[in-house]
Amino acid sequence: MLELTLALVLFLFPLAYSPGPGNMFFAAIGGRFGLRASVPATIGYHLATFVVAAAIGFGFAGVARMSTEVFDLMRYLGSAYIFWLALKFLRAGATDDDKVARRATVMDGAVLLLLNPKAYLIIALMFTQFLPVDATSDAGLVLWITSVFTLNNFVAFTVWTIAGDMLMRRFRSERSARPLNIASGVMLAAVALWILFQ
Repeated sequence: MLELTLALVLFLFPLAYSPGPGNMFFAAIGGRFGLRASVPATIGYHLATFVVAAAIGFGFAGVARMSTEVFDLMRYLGSAYIFWLALKFLRAGATDDDKVARRATVMDGAVLLLLNPKAYLIIALMFTQFLPVDATSDAGLVLWITSVFTLNNFVAFTVWTIAGDMLMRRFRSERSARPLNIASGVMLAAVALWILFQ
């Protein structure tokens, strides 16, 4: 089990820590609101990650049988949702104007994962590499791989959130609120484009 876990972490490291839609989303949220305010979205994202990964691991999701059209629809919906969040930031003014540039919620985090077809492909690839064919009915192994995957993502996204928080902390003032909101909005718009064209 230790050997499999180490191999899995090495496999996941570049996927989780390199810039990607999830990392950029949490860096933008951390930069705008700080680490503590990102907790609800983090919970939502990683609960969804665990559920989706477990479902794929147990074979209920049938990702391999999903049509290209389904993946395209998910990509479009996910991109549109993140664009909507980006527009909220771009329209915001003062740092305390949370009615416009609102903190990310549990639902925002969950939707980010659920409408990102790339996440499904990565999870499916992970199981094809680390779940032996003769162990597909081994619930303990499926849950272990799912847990390692979820925890690894949690650590990576927390690192990116802290980096965003530390980088933008000095800019959180009434005077710099508008540029900070624009920067966060542009960052989220880039995430939306990333999802759309991946």
